[in-house]
Amino acid sequence: MFYPGRGAELAECVQEMLATAVAGTQSGTPKVLIVPHAGYSYSGPVAASAYCLLHAQRQSIKRVVLLGPAHRVYLAEMALPSALSFATPLGEVPVDREAVTAALTLPGVIVSDEAHAAEHSLEVHLPFLQTMLESFSVLPVVVGQCSSERVAALLEAFWGGAETLIVVSSDLSHYLPYAEARSTDARTTELILQQSSDLSGEQACGAYAINGLMRVARKRRLWVEALDVRNSGDTAGDRSRVVGYGSYVLG
Repeated sequence: MFYPGRGAELAECVQEMLATAVAGTQSGTPKVLIVPHAGYSYSGPVAASAYCLLHAQRQSIKRVVLLGPAHRVYLAEMALPSALSFATPLGEVPVDREAVTAALTLPGVIVSDEAHAAEHSLEVHLPFLQTMLESFSVLPVVVGQCSSERVAALLEAFWGGAETLIVVSSDLSHYLPYAEARSTDARTTELILQQSSDLSGEQACGAYAINGLMRVARKRRLWVEALDVRNSGDTAGDRSRVVGYGSYVLG
């Protein structure tokens, strides 16, 4: 539903998006990416604008802490899977089971395979990561309606060093007319650049994860750059009801 189901076709699709992506201007090393999670024909080019920054870290990144919102089930916590790996047409990505065990000692963290079973907000990022990184494991976290303090605590626990990349999955506004969406997403982008922890779900479906991330960003004095902010009216045509997408980098 979200990307090609055959490995060769998927690999070619991802490579084409990365080849045409517009890179950012920051010279620092990315520590965090905020990236959209719709079907590749809609948000893939915007996501590629963030993932193309990882060339220099291809061998150094060994773990990706991947957070995305829950779309399919109600969730008041952060959910981890019991699975040993995630599979895409490009191969399997191992789940960092040691990190899962440690994360389960934190408040608000549970195991829920139901939360992961039909969830796309994490999976759609894996082919980009498989293309850009040499070898890595993933700590996959579906984030429900939990406090920014709890999200921040999880991120701090697994922040790590150069071996760890944080990826937060989120789209922006949903189903607004094109001009209204552009205005709304511009305001949301300003809040992200200000490292605000007050985003709502109407501004970004990944607001709970972003709000927690920004608590850590302020504490660690990270810089943030907006890389690419567009919507489905720019990438897939119809402008009557669009979904907003934004890619951002922090380091």
